[in-house]
Amino acid sequence: MSTGLKDAAMSAARGGINLMQINRSILVRRSYANIGDYVALTKPRVMSLVVFTALVGLMVAPGGIDPFAGVVALLCIAAGAGAAGALNMWYDADIDALMARTAMRPIPSGRVSRSEALVFGLMLGTCAVLGLGTFLNMAAAALLVFTIFFYVVIYTMWLKRRTPQNIVIGGAAGALPPVIGWVAAAGNVGLEPLVLFLIIFLWTPPHFWALSLNLAGEYARAGVPMLPVVAGRAETKRQILLYSVVLAPVSLLPWALGFAGAIYGAAAAMLGAIMIFLSWQVRRSNDEERQPARRLFAFSMLYLVLLFGVLLMNAVPYVQPL
Repeated sequence: MSTGLKDAAMSAARGGINLMQINRSILVRRSYANIGDYVALTKPRVMSLVVFTALVGLMVAPGGIDPFAGVVALLCIAAGAGAAGALNMWYDADIDALMARTAMRPIPSGRVSRSEALVFGLMLGTCAVLGLGTFLNMAAAALLVFTIFFYVVIYTMWLKRRTPQNIVIGGAAGALPPVIGWVAAAGNVGLEPLVLFLIIFLWTPPHFWALSLNLAGEYARAGVPMLPVVAGRAETKRQILLYSVVLAPVSLLPWALGFAGAIYGAAAAMLGAIMIFLSWQVRRSNDEERQPARRLFAFSMLYLVLLFGVLLMNAVPYVQPL
């Protein structure tokens, strides 16, 4: 073979190798992106809060729980929450595309199709329910089915686009994880998980309405009747303060009923006072001010984490050894 032909062959070989490397790089990036998109469908931040509150329910339950069973329960609850998130994004893809906050989600951005999200959500939910029923108990699995159904059908498909009370009623789905955790460990429902349910149920409206105050224009453009869109900012601020005032004494119930200690009672009182104060600042703010609502939204996340964190610390001694 002549020198020219050898050079051409070597150049072509190098080009082929480079092309293979580029194609392999594209495939790797595409595979990674797909995994990331499917993770995004599960709403990881919401899922983490669900798992945390479910963990508190598991740990507060009498008699403790075997660590392996506890991990399985939390994985199944996490998968159930992820399934609900994926099915929510599947149904809400049209309004997500109209809002800047959600326009880059996997479906409206075109990275995942609606049919793929639907199949993914249904499969993930089915695995979660079967796993919880097989390894823990059917009562917990049934409650997980109800929670997913309530979030996807009652809240997403029915309430969200029809009533400004969508967050109030739909908040029941987000308040159920500690009850599921309790039932997974104890096999039945007690007063304690119902109190935890009530705390999250009352916490949800001021938390979410604080966010929606600054996003009222986007919700209006998408046709979602959030409270600031339908009733106005003044009424929304009044409702935020009202729910915060009611939440504060309810958050003391674990201490009053004896399944949390004095440290929890002091923490709940302090956190409740801050929540009321920030809600009062929102109530007094004018319509151009955005910072008070942002502060309340940010603190409300910290509020729930700290409140349930103290409960978790109170319950840790009851974990069973391996």
